[in-house]
Amino acid sequence: MRLYDTAQRSIVDLDVGPDVGMYVCGITPYDSTHLGHAATYLAYDLVVRRLESLGNSVELVRNFTDVDDSILPKAAELGEHYLTLAEREMSRFADDMTALGTRPPAHEPRATQSIDEIVDAIGRLDAAGHAYSADGVTYFDVATFPRFGRLSGLDHESMVNLARARGGSPDNPAQRNPLDFVLWQPSAPGEPSWESPFGPGRPGWHIECSAMGSAAFGATVDIHGGGGDLVFPHHENERAEALGCDRAFARHWVHNGMVQVDGEKMSKSVGNLVFVSDLRREVDPRAIRLAVMAHHYRDDWEWFDDEAAVAQRDLERMLDAARAGDGPRAAG
Repeated sequence: MRLYDTAQRSIVDLDVGPDVGMYVCGITPYDSTHLGHAATYLAYDLVVRRLESLGNSVELVRNFTDVDDSILPKAAELGEHYLTLAEREMSRFADDMTALGTRPPAHEPRATQSIDEIVDAIGRLDAAGHAYSADGVTYFDVATFPRFGRLSGLDHESMVNLARARGGSPDNPAQRNPLDFVLWQPSAPGEPSWESPFGPGRPGWHIECSAMGSAAFGATVDIHGGGGDLVFPHHENERAEALGCDRAFARHWVHNGMVQVDGEKMSKSVGNLVFVSDLRREVDPRAIRLAVMAHHYRDDWEWFDDEAAVAQRDLERMLDAARAGDGPRAAG
């Protein structure tokens, strides 16, 4: 099987054995599943199915980031415990994924249930000289990792700009380098907190995934997947963390394209989300799958208001054809 490998910048033959491990970054469960999520998980569902059709056995792991800088303020806004919010949205997500016909993962680790593994990974980075503390926050020191940036292939200015836009803090004077990122941070009042050698607090976003992935697969996973918006900083940072712990982590990095509405990436901050649950009330879930899979998995593509209805008509024609069997016999 051949796929485009982001790190190698080319389509490659997958270097996998008969048993394939795949880690796909999951959702932060603070809102309903939107079409961008669906596009990601349908893409990797297709990869799983294709590998299985070739005789491979696939172990799919997809995490839940159930504590981070997105879910905590949302829970506070709603006046409920963050895990109550997480449980509700994880249940809705599972319903949506089942309706769309995706294969369930073998494991769905949660950040809040992986704190020991996360703390251990940070300890490894600290012992290897890749971490430092400033103002009570523990950071990854990118200057100690010369290979930083090789996954994304971006120049320094582009990485700084993307870090600023995607949860980083390159303008923070406490950081040694604008691209340094949080491994562990003190919890604000009312936020969950865990004891650690770095002080009480909670983990940063990136270390959650690299620790959960390493816990699931050991030193190396065959395929690490996610949306194209995760290449930098999330996957670049994950890669640095794993390699900093002497773990190869991923043989292949695979990314899918982004879904856009009105020319902008579908996102909560823009306010242009199309929720799977809403579409399910309008059309057969198989039509949603059909509409998404009509696009190449690596392409960015635009969602239009009539797309679900068009896919529903296409689905009905396919079902009619299937029910018709061989069709009418030729005369004579």
